[in-house]
Amino acid sequence: MKYLRWLLLPFSLIYGLVVIIRNWLYDAGLFKSYRFTKPVISVGNLEVGGAGKSPMTEYLIRLLKSDYKLATLSRGYGRETKGYIVADRENRESGFNNQGPATTKAPLSRQIGDEPAQFKQKFPDITVAVCEARVEGLKQLLPNHDIILMDDAYQHRAVEPGLSFLLFDYNRVNAPHFLLPAGNMREPMSGRWRAQVIIVSKCPASLTDAEKTDIAHKIEPLPYQQLFFTSIAYQGLQTLSGKQSALTIDNDTTVFLLTGIANAQPLLQYLSNSTPHIIHHNYPDHHPFTLKNIAKLVAEFAAHPAQKKIIVTTEKDAQRLDESWLNQVRSTDGQLPVFVIPIKVEFLNGTGPQFDKIVIEYVREHTENHSIH
Repeated sequence: MKYLRWLLLPFSLIYGLVVIIRNWLYDAGLFKSYRFTKPVISVGNLEVGGAGKSPMTEYLIRLLKSDYKLATLSRGYGRETKGYIVADRENRESGFNNQGPATTKAPLSRQIGDEPAQFKQKFPDITVAVCEARVEGLKQLLPNHDIILMDDAYQHRAVEPGLSFLLFDYNRVNAPHFLLPAGNMREPMSGRWRAQVIIVSKCPASLTDAEKTDIAHKIEPLPYQQLFFTSIAYQGLQTLSGKQSALTIDNDTTVFLLTGIANAQPLLQYLSNSTPHIIHHNYPDHHPFTLKNIAKLVAEFAAHPAQKKIIVTTEKDAQRLDESWLNQVRSTDGQLPVFVIPIKVEFLNGTGPQFDKIVIEYVREHTENHSIH
């Protein structure tokens, strides 16, 4: 399949030309970019797929939410709705469709997308909004908020954020940088100039200085860009409702792993450090789980002879579990143990305070301005 994609290189050239022309039109001012004087922070990447944008957004939420009125703004990838929507108690507790309230309860992810739903579940006191037109979403949010965090917005050139973080997945740094559709790049590497900070995510905690230097040579950050390296810190098991569990995974545990994320390899590696018995039900990124998918998982789980067995999924995937399955889990709670593994971002070599200082100084400098240029 990898080699077959190379046959698409002519289409990548066409795609790249369109992207370059579009970026030039924004850079030359022929396409309008809005810059807001209140703090607007963007988290994004150059590739499709997961580079750890959501964990980084959550890191920023934890850093800022105690001192500022905070909102996140996303496109809401995979949602069944359109337009500007704010996640609140009403649409958390009832169904929703484009025509209004639905007759049956639906997962919040179907209303606003899985990542925004995850933000709202973990941080219920902040505002979580989605809107395809980010400028319109910002105009709605900024009058009543101090800071807006834009998730996955690096290519949304209609907004010029005050502070932009660009993420690179450590596991893909050495991969060929082909543009779509032959490769995974949304835009050429030259587009990295728009970021103030570059973060290499998902690094091994034991990353050496020599490896960092080699990565820096490949990415070639510009003189004004600061480069950070982060790793994933897996947390203890939680229930679907977010309660901490005392259960631990050991060599005798059989794990049925359910994922629909861009790259499940780091999670598989983490679990394999505790048990060799992993049965992976792997689906594409943002996959909308169906009753058939869940029935297959439950049937295999029930038929497996292991005495100690559990089902594990990610926080993002948990947002897309259908209510019918959640009811099934509740009705067979003693027989079908389902857990979530949360993750957090950790900065390597104690550089977290340096990163925090960049964010806090930017926010403090801009929190008292209220106009749009």
